[in-house]
Amino acid sequence: MKMIRNLRVAISFMTRIPVRHKHEPNIGAAAPWFPVVGVIVGTITGTTAWAISQFCTPLVGAAVGVCVGLLVTGAFHEDGLADVADAFVGGWTNEDRLRILKDPLHGTYGVAAISGSIAIRIIALGSISPKYMIAYSIAAHCIARASALFLMLNSAPATQTGLGADYVQRLPRMNAIISIALSIGFCFLITQSKMIVCFLLVTLFTFIVRQWSKRKIGGITGDVLGTVEQVSEIAALVALSAK
Repeated sequence: MKMIRNLRVAISFMTRIPVRHKHEPNIGAAAPWFPVVGVIVGTITGTTAWAISQFCTPLVGAAVGVCVGLLVTGAFHEDGLADVADAFVGGWTNEDRLRILKDPLHGTYGVAAISGSIAIRIIALGSISPKYMIAYSIAAHCIARASALFLMLNSAPATQTGLGADYVQRLPRMNAIISIALSIGFCFLITQSKMIVCFLLVTLFTFIVRQWSKRKIGGITGDVLGTVEQVSEIAALVALSAK
């Protein structure tokens, strides 16, 4: 029952899917289920893209699929990416960057980051043969959220308050390790040899985001976790679209 409760918390936290839970949500405890949420979102996105591609071009299908994915997640991760772009590129001091991260408004860098993320994902997914769209979309979303979980395991929070700190403090480490291992194995199973380059590219960009965050604000925040999900999803789709 506890496992199901944590899964429901993870779904309600990371998506707009109407899942109810009676207990006070513990996001840290629910975090190992994030890759499973990725499988759900990836299935919806990929299936939509595949279905539309039966009547239109794969690029149009990908565009509709990615937009449906945005609706399902409420642009949750895109918001984090925009905040980090505004703060890390536009902020001059550590305090200034942390202030910008808390600002609900987005500036030029943030809007550009969101636009670039959506455009690259549409083009990459649209470059994939429709018969692989569902599997590759599932893999990209799953591994991207596993990357965020991995960052929670090996990174210190930038501050002692906020969502990022709460996630790290309450995270059950062994459950998280098992979740990451199962996610990688599952993605290899459904993409086979394609996953090798995908895994290497996602690992590289996860490390880059981790080091950039450490240098800019001294650790991670909830927005940084959203950023690594977006960057990893982009990297995965680009790798999976390669010929």
